[in-house]
Amino acid sequence: MSRRPILVDCDTGIDDALALAYLLAEPAVDIVGVTTVSGNTDAARAAANTLSLFELAGVHDIPVAIGAHDFRDRAYAGGAPHVHGDDGVGGIALTAAARAHDARPAVELIDHLASRHPDLTVLALGPLTNLAAYAEAPGVAAFDHLVVMGGAFAHSGNVTAWAEANIHNDPESAAVVFAQDWDTTLVPLDVTMTQTLDETDLVRLEAIPGALPQALAAMLPLYLDFYAGRVFADRRCALHDPLAAMVAAGVLRGVSVASGQVDVRLERGERGRTVSSRGSHTQRWVRGMEGSAVEVLLDRLESRDWLA
Repeated sequence: MSRRPILVDCDTGIDDALALAYLLAEPAVDIVGVTTVSGNTDAARAAANTLSLFELAGVHDIPVAIGAHDFRDRAYAGGAPHVHGDDGVGGIALTAAARAHDARPAVELIDHLASRHPDLTVLALGPLTNLAAYAEAPGVAAFDHLVVMGGAFAHSGNVTAWAEANIHNDPESAAVVFAQDWDTTLVPLDVTMTQTLDETDLVRLEAIPGALPQALAAMLPLYLDFYAGRVFADRRCALHDPLAAMVAAGVLRGVSVASGQVDVRLERGERGRTVSSRGSHTQRWVRGMEGSAVEVLLDRLESRDWLA
């Protein structure tokens, strides 16, 4: 079987690192490129983190391009050091990679790879700033599918009562992306908060030989510390980006899936909120700006052990 080509657009923090490691090990996919955006850390640091992780994995041929530093309508004001550390990867001081980032702008790299791979899946793990720029760039190639980790519907937000971090950071870009006539799957907090990694999983990860698994194991304690007592009663963390990566790889499908339109609220009080088109308690149908349909995973997924 041919491997599914995936371009990852990310803000390489701890869960992005887990997602990249999973995709490198998943035989069903081929990471053909990475573009970075500010979010968990700034876009340049995210690229440096990605290159270092690839070097630990012995991977030297995946282009990594730096994307937008600032968001669509506001300047980037810093990442989430309390969650991901000052460097985005738990403060473990990754060694700088020997190779440099790709000199092309993110939009140019996406266009190049979409032209080479008509079946390209784009996996967006951070704010949608680069993808909004791509949507508005003239003459760029179409890609096959977009998977977005972001949003919250029946679940509460993780930045405000309503908003999930990736959407909240740049809701204007999210609104542009969700209005496109793209085949899009949204993986929101409704499902990512049900998929967790705990102390037992960390011990299993520590037992896996290799520089990359050991680096992941070293950065995870900070992430677990953030979640413990704040979000979960015990010491466990949500697997936001790894879950979206498994969806993009085609190895997971939602048990409960809605197809509709996604509307992103831009007003100050509800900034970044993703809302449904109907006032139902389940919010299984969601509404967008101009008729674009988005597949949204709103319930549990078929389980699979990401460490297997």
